[in-house]
Amino acid sequence: MLFGLLIILVTIILFLIFCVRLLISVIKKKPLPKKLMLTTLAGAIVFSLIYIYESYFFTFDEIERESMQEGFGPVISPTEKFTANAYYEPWGGVLGGVNVWIEITYHNERNKVKTIYYSDSKSSVYLNWKDEDTLFIQNEDPSYPNENRSIELDVETEIYDESGLACQSLLMKDDYERCYQD
Repeated sequence: MLFGLLIILVTIILFLIFCVRLLISVIKKKPLPKKLMLTTLAGAIVFSLIYIYESYFFTFDEIERESMQEGFGPVISPTEKFTANAYYEPWGGVLGGVNVWIEITYHNERNKVKTIYYSDSKSSVYLNWKDEDTLFIQNEDPSYPNENRSIELDVETEIYDESGLACQSLLMKDDYERCYQD
C-alpha cells in the first residue's frame, strides 16, 4: 500500500513537470521531452498495475493479523460442525477505528478456516447460529442506525465484505456463491 502511494506521488510530480516542460517546448518550439514523457508513462503504468492487482486479486489473507485482537467467540454451531470467531483489527492509531472479521472453522474438513465477514466494527458485535449453516452477525451501533452492518450468512456459500473487494476478486470467486457488500 505504501509502495503504491509512493509510486502515484512520484508519477503525479513527474506528470506536472512533464506538463510544464511540454508547455515550454510548445511555446519555445523545442523538441518534446521524451525521457520525461516515458518516465511519466512508466509510472502511470506501474500505478495502474498496482491498482488492478489490489482490486482484482484481493484475498482476506491481506488482513493485518499482527495487530489483531481476540473478539467474540468461539460460537459453536448446533451440531458442532462449525465454529465462528470474531477478531478485531485496530487501524489509524488514536483517530482511527476498528475492523471486525469473522472466521469459520470447518471441523469436518480438517479444521479449514475461512473468512466470511469483514467490515468496520460498530459498538455492538454479536454472533448467533440460526441453524446449522446460517450465522447471524450483529454489527451495529444504535446511535447510527444507517450504519448497521448486521447480516445472516450461509457459512458455506455466502460472504460479506463491506469494501466489496472480495466480491470483485478473481482469486476468491470460487469461495462463495453470493457476496454481499455495502
